[in-house]
Amino acid sequence: MDHGAPMWQDPLFGLWFNLSNVMMLLVAALVVFLIAFISTRNLNLKPTGMQNFMEWIMDFVKGIIKSNMDWKDGGRFHVLGITLIMFIFVSNMLGLPFAIVVQGDLWWKSPTADATVTMTLAATVIILSHYYGLKLKGVKGYTAGYLQPMPFLAPLKVIEEFANTLTLGLRLYGNIYAGEILISLLAGVAVTGFLGYFAAFLPFMAWLGFSIFIGTIQAFIFVMLTMVYISHKVSDDH
Repeated sequence: MDHGAPMWQDPLFGLWFNLSNVMMLLVAALVVFLIAFISTRNLNLKPTGMQNFMEWIMDFVKGIIKSNMDWKDGGRFHVLGITLIMFIFVSNMLGLPFAIVVQGDLWWKSPTADATVTMTLAATVIILSHYYGLKLKGVKGYTAGYLQPMPFLAPLKVIEEFANTLTLGLRLYGNIYAGEILISLLAGVAVTGFLGYFAAFLPFMAWLGFSIFIGTIQAFIFVMLTMVYISHKVSDDH
């Protein structure tokens, strides 16, 4: 667990970049693109294989949206939901099989095990919710949401927006990071020798399976809360 991050500073603006995050985000995006491409390459009226899987994902996300808002308003967020659930799931899974450390720097990991990544995703979702709230309801309808049911509660609603961003990002980060920490500890015990391997094998496999379950659930929760927050801004019944 004694490792750092491969950092690089932009010589023009002096900004620092975590090259591991950049690489793993590109890997996750590439995997999602390949899944989508393979699933839609040869479309048939009777879906089979990967096409059937992709259509199941589409119906699953559609169900999430319809449980939070009318499809007339929510249909425009269908692609967003599909992209988020696939990207976050793949990102959550990338660090489970192994970790790669080069010269003391951790290169291969789950990108969602970094708070910078998850908070950026969360902030993007919240910003989108405000953007579509203004776009679909106008300034008057958007501001009315902060003044109802009682105007003096408006400051609390502003605080709630910041709390939503923090909880959305930190929940995902905490679950994925904690899972990878424990897997790393168990792997460290396993390489100490035969007894260590024997003692760590069953807990390692059990926690690996549990981490897959947690990664899947966290992708679902992130998309569900995304649609909840957006529905609060664009639907008239909230």
